[in-house]
This record gives sequence, structure tokens and C-alpha cells, in this order.
Amino acid sequence: MKKSNFSLKSRLKSFSYAFNGLIIMFKEEPNSRIHAFVAVLSILTGIILEINSIEWIAIILCIGFVLAIELINSSVENLADFVCSEKRNAIKKVKDLAAAGVLVSAFSAAAVGLVIFIPKILDLIANFQTQS
Repeated sequence: MKKSNFSLKSRLKSFSYAFNGLIIMFKEEPNSRIHAFVAVLSILTGIILEINSIEWIAIILCIGFVLAIELINSSVENLADFVCSEKRNAIKKVKDLAAAGVLVSAFSAAAVGLVIFIPKILDLIANFQTQS
């Protein structure tokens, strides 16, 4: 493998490939749009409920984790479809395992969201009821 020197132009080009991957994901993967919607909803809820810095870190990490796993899942599925166009149990297993990774990451993120948001929502309801 040829050793290449660092260049700003090549680094910027690599970023363009990564951003192109994000565009592809949001255009071609319907579940990624669901994840993005939930991410925006989580951010708006965090703003409304005035979550603290540690809670923001948890929310941001969860959003990044779910989107990253979705990107990996999409990559695995596209590669599997390219390698083998006919239905095979081995390919199905690989794709199911990758999809399960997304499911686990989404459930984990949802659990974090519930831990952060439910107590704040309950406090908000309690404060509203005492003021009424």
C-alpha cells in the first residue's frame, strides 16, 4: 500500500464522502428519517424541559449511537445485496443481525430518554396541579 502524505485537500475530500453517505442514508433509508425525527423531538424536549449538561451529553451520545449503527446496518445490507442478489439464509442472517444492532441501540436510547424525561415531565405535571 502506497504511503500518502497528509493534505488538506484529501482530508476535505474524505469529509465530502462522509457527508454523501449521510445524504444517501436519509434519502434511501426510511428508518433513518424516523431516527432523525425522534432525535429532533428529543432535542426539542430537552430544550423545553431544560435538561442539564450531563443529560445533554447522554442525549447527544444516544442520537449519535443510533445514527451510527443505522449507517453500519445500511452499509451491511447494501454490501450483502451487492455480493448476493438471490435469497440465501446466510445473507438473511447477516442482515437480520445488523438490523438487530439498530434495534438494540434504539431501545437503549429510548431507555435513556425515559430516564431523563419522565421524572421531569412528572415534576412539570405535579407543579401544574399544585398551581391550579
